[in-house]
Amino acid sequence: MPLTDLRLYIEVLRALGEIQEIDAPVSLDLELGAIIRRCIETGAPAPLFNTFSDHPGGFRILGAPGGTSARPGMELVRVAVALELPPTTGGLAIAEAIAASLDRLAIDPVVVDDAPVFENTVTGAAVDLTALPVPLLHDGDGGRYLNTFGCIVARTPDGTWTNWSIARMMVVDGKRLSGIVAPEQHLGIVAQPWAHRGKPMPFALALGVEPAIPFICGMPLPAQVDESGRLGALLGRAIRTVPCRTVDLDAPASAEILIEGHLHLDELVEEGPMGEFAGYIPLDAQMRRPTYRVSAISHRDNAILPVVVAGEPVEENHTAWGLPSSARLLYELRKAGIPATTAWIPLQSALHWLVVTLPRHWRRRSGVGESEALCRRIGQTVFASKAGALIPKVIVLNDDVDPTDVKELVWAFATRCHPLLGHAVFNDIEAAPLLAYLPRSEKGSGHTGKIVYNCLAPDEWGEALPMRASFRHGYPAEVVDRVRRRWSEYGFS
Repeated sequence: MPLTDLRLYIEVLRALGEIQEIDAPVSLDLELGAIIRRCIETGAPAPLFNTFSDHPGGFRILGAPGGTSARPGMELVRVAVALELPPTTGGLAIAEAIAASLDRLAIDPVVVDDAPVFENTVTGAAVDLTALPVPLLHDGDGGRYLNTFGCIVARTPDGTWTNWSIARMMVVDGKRLSGIVAPEQHLGIVAQPWAHRGKPMPFALALGVEPAIPFICGMPLPAQVDESGRLGALLGRAIRTVPCRTVDLDAPASAEILIEGHLHLDELVEEGPMGEFAGYIPLDAQMRRPTYRVSAISHRDNAILPVVVAGEPVEENHTAWGLPSSARLLYELRKAGIPATTAWIPLQSALHWLVVTLPRHWRRRSGVGESEALCRRIGQTVFASKAGALIPKVIVLNDDVDPTDVKELVWAFATRCHPLLGHAVFNDIEAAPLLAYLPRSEKGSGHTGKIVYNCLAPDEWGEALPMRASFRHGYPAEVVDRVRRRWSEYGFS
């Protein structure tokens, strides 16, 4: 069933036991953030907050909308359902589904005349961001963050590229927001030509959109590629958009809340810090960042604001950004002639690792004779990609290892990685400043070192691999099947 708005998504999750309604009044100051963090860290259902002790009401908040579940076999149920896949779909299958869609023709959005988000609209002097239930999420955040999972819509002045992205936005006052607008990211790239013309960039912020949209916003597509068309290709249907009221943009028609206005790169205000995807609240003081001036706020009756509380894994940065990035890197590695079985950013690595697995006959498939040379090719492909620009560490393994199984991954990395031989080291390469361990000099320069860890078998072994001493690999299939069938007969539960 197409999940064309957030409310349909919530009802499907409710039927699956993945929603916990909270009617007790909750404070927007830290209490709500703490509840969501505990849900994230325990795999509890997504909390749906109905009332607040410090806000008059009329709104709801959905926490952990793309988080993971503690239920066996259902870890990524929220992600799978959001992407209209079966609820038990695992991470590798989700990545394959996204990667497979990248060769399909785009399905462009269809524009509709009106949408429920315009049930309530204020413009101009009546705009007041403080009327929205904007929480203080971490003890140490520099302000209240309205956007943690919303879709930012921006278009180049010539109209040839409409970009959908996610970036944090902090409330400055009743009419202004601020956040990171990195010049190398697509939002910054779109904003620059507007600034060169001496104009602010029109923007729309669609909050509470249909559940697949944040995943395409988090996908590192090439410049000049419209995310809306790629999402249409993935879902096999056009996404509905609606004209904004005060800016010349079309925004997702499914939005619960819609903010319109203009981004002023030359108007800087203090923003941050904020707890981020690496799992830390940075030591840095507030930074001066661009200003979003708001010209309109629209919302549905009893609107729902999705909220992500970034931090230690696994939260939505690791699912809605990490999973689409895994898919994009898998696609790019294969296009480069590397016979990758999987490319997987382990959810627990906080976007700091990429694992690439290869079949034992990778030499015949790739035409590369030595593992170190292949690792260098993998690094060149990954680190040159927008999807891989963030990743500092790549682990290359044979595909008998399941990279989504953290226990198996740790064992394989520990026992197959020579501490000195075969690795591909990349010095002075572009890096994301939000990587957790960078010193100030590297944050400022935007460059650091990166590495590809060669965990493939020694070249002298050829295609031979030692037998693994485990239940799954160390016994004939008939014996494994018999033991599984008779497990309860032996007295085990």
